[in-house]
Amino acid sequence: MKMKKISTLAFLVLFFPSCFAPSNAIPANQAGTSPTPTAAPKQTAKAPAPTATPVVCLDPGHPSETSAGNVVQNGTTEVHIVWLVGLKLKALLEAQGIKVVMTKNREDEVVTNKERAMIANRAQAKLMIRLHCDASSDNGYAVYSPDRPGTVQNTTGPTQDLIERSKVAANLVHQGMAAALEGVLKDGGVRGDSKTFIGAKQGALTGSIFSQVPAVLIEMVVLSNPQDAEFIKSEAGQMKMAGAIAQGITLYLKP
Repeated sequence: MKMKKISTLAFLVLFFPSCFAPSNAIPANQAGTSPTPTAAPKQTAKAPAPTATPVVCLDPGHPSETSAGNVVQNGTTEVHIVWLVGLKLKALLEAQGIKVVMTKNREDEVVTNKERAMIANRAQAKLMIRLHCDASSDNGYAVYSPDRPGTVQNTTGPTQDLIERSKVAANLVHQGMAAALEGVLKDGGVRGDSKTFIGAKQGALTGSIFSQVPAVLIEMVVLSNPQDAEFIKSEAGQMKMAGAIAQGITLYLKP
């Protein structure tokens, strides 16, 4: 069978008509419909950088290699009081979103002073708070921080930088406590480790010597003083003290 020849142009028009349609022509399958607008590319919001949760190490003093803290004074003991206040302080800090690491898991757990410092170091704590009660002829509370290096167990510390950072922490913790405890307890101010019995012999307290994070020790009351003891034995007094310390810690952690 003999086929008729057709021109190349006719071939293209016949088999590819859309190529020759007017530029404003609407394809048959879209006739009578409005053109769909092109959607703008979606903007993906960047996730905010994660905020590091501050860690505070709480160290309710005793029992340790140096003292059990179980001498009864005015109807209670230091080891018992610091444990109760420590638990209340832990709850207050955690309610503010602060991570708390404790140096012991129960009131009578024996932990050496070196190990207490190492626990804070391993946790990379922003601050270590050591809770104690004093025994003397004085009364009221006082805040301590290392004021010079000391040496114990062939180790010398803390560094000068850490001494300065601990001093800053002690001043701010004291500031918060003073505001909360005004008219309640005598304010003994901020003192150096060297003013303590152990610190005077070693240069600094053992916990400060081994510490690699700012360390502050708080003598919350003089437990041998009857009025101080009655205050801190009460639930209200323990909550007042825990709240005062929490206020000071918050000041220090404030950006």
